[in-house]
Amino acid sequence: LNLPQFVQLMETFVGEDISLPTVKRLIAFIKEEYKQTEEEKMEQQEKVHHISRLAQRKLLLEALFEKWDNNASGFLDLEEVDAVLSTFKEGMEREALRKAKKHLCSRYPQLSRVGKLSPKAFQTFLELVASEFTGDEDEAIDNLVEFLTTSVERSHMECLRSFARRKWLHNIQQAAETSGASMGPVYKAVFKALSQDAEAHGDNKKISAYIALLEENQHSPERGQILLRYVACTADDAPYVLNQILYRDMKGVSFAAVEEGKPIHVPRVQLHGNIHFWNYDRPVEERRGSLLVLPLHDAHWRVFGILGLDTLWDQCEKTLFLTHEISFYQGVSQAFSKAYHHVCRLENVLQMTVTALNWLHPRAPSIQTVITYLVEPGKDKTSDYALRKVITTDNTGQKEIRSSPVLLLRKENLLRVYLFKCIDSSEVIRTSVCGEYHIAVPLRDLSGQALGIFDISIRHHQKLPPHEHKDLQKMLKMAQAACSEILKMSLEETEPTYVLEAEHVANLRHAGILFHRFMLQDLRECV
Repeated sequence: LNLPQFVQLMETFVGEDISLPTVKRLIAFIKEEYKQTEEEKMEQQEKVHHISRLAQRKLLLEALFEKWDNNASGFLDLEEVDAVLSTFKEGMEREALRKAKKHLCSRYPQLSRVGKLSPKAFQTFLELVASEFTGDEDEAIDNLVEFLTTSVERSHMECLRSFARRKWLHNIQQAAETSGASMGPVYKAVFKALSQDAEAHGDNKKISAYIALLEENQHSPERGQILLRYVACTADDAPYVLNQILYRDMKGVSFAAVEEGKPIHVPRVQLHGNIHFWNYDRPVEERRGSLLVLPLHDAHWRVFGILGLDTLWDQCEKTLFLTHEISFYQGVSQAFSKAYHHVCRLENVLQMTVTALNWLHPRAPSIQTVITYLVEPGKDKTSDYALRKVITTDNTGQKEIRSSPVLLLRKENLLRVYLFKCIDSSEVIRTSVCGEYHIAVPLRDLSGQALGIFDISIRHHQKLPPHEHKDLQKMLKMAQAACSEILKMSLEETEPTYVLEAEHVANLRHAGILFHRFMLQDLRECV
């Protein structure tokens, strides 16, 4: 038990109306009677030490990754890392390196195809290498980190540029985590990062940027099975680009970037001959500048869209994209992919929740309301998390979905403190507020932390009727199982279970079906 869980256990045990002297006697009793053997103490200390060691290692390897990934591209080249590691101890550990690389590729199947190490895969690689060495693993990790740190040199200017870029990339992820499952703030953060970098590190060039996502072409399949729909762009380009559709039979290099899975840079668009210009108002003689198209990859390195940039609004002659800029733009595409799929996961969880609540409503009429909240992190490390109301369901079955932008903060909602206790402990809380009984149930992520919460009001009933309580428990169990399945689908190490994951409509439909799938599996097990 952690501290919030222990406090909650004690509060549940003593109840709400217990006197202070009785609480004091209970505390004195526990202090007197609770005994811990030396073996238990050693085991607990070792567990704490192990957790601390893993946290320190994670920070150490993240810092090493950032030093190697100087332009914040979001990944490292496996062969480059492998080549440097092969010189460790003058090449005496090459066999250990070969074995570690083999294990790594079996854990991350896409590596053998793309050869790109994410921060997580990089950490796993070094841990696998260290595990193949004889002797202490922690010492081996430290030696590897020291060796790899001294293998790269960065100037002060490069370090400053890298720091600024990582801050802008962090803002993209933060936008996703505090958006209430909406893509609007994410698009804004992406374009802001690109414009800030162009101003600070790109000779103040004026750029256009746009994002297009792959969709199945259901209306005109004769023009190709898939199309690119432009879902967001910089403000000046909105009248020409937003909501446009690029088909395979049209001019352009975007589909080549999709098929090759690599960035395509066109330094002089006026000389290329196969560029699609959306802005028909621009005279032909002014269609000059550079174009860069970057494929957007998901965690399994499948392309689901493109990020495009050009300098056609810039009147300067020298508007080429330099190598360090292209690397950073790849980092932006990686950050957008993480943010996009984070929002998609939340949307899937909400869709699954709506399905679960629809199932519950006719079976538990004693429930007055169910309010679903999502947990959003604070704006900085010192800020407490907030709760965003996303679904409200009443006893008629009517629902309000994402109608309120209001966030609940702990210090401003003393009557709802039970919600925050539920999140802190990741345990079910039963309480009474102004004579109305509530059951707060966490929806947990894969680590066991609460990512959302059901606030279930049963009015003045202290308990639900047995059959309704049983159906509520079944719904909560299946909702948690479906939520875990949604989260597992996006893991880097897990191969996807269906092909159209990148197609948003199919994704949402699949999320709704998941709840019923788990309910059916449970029924089969009971029969």
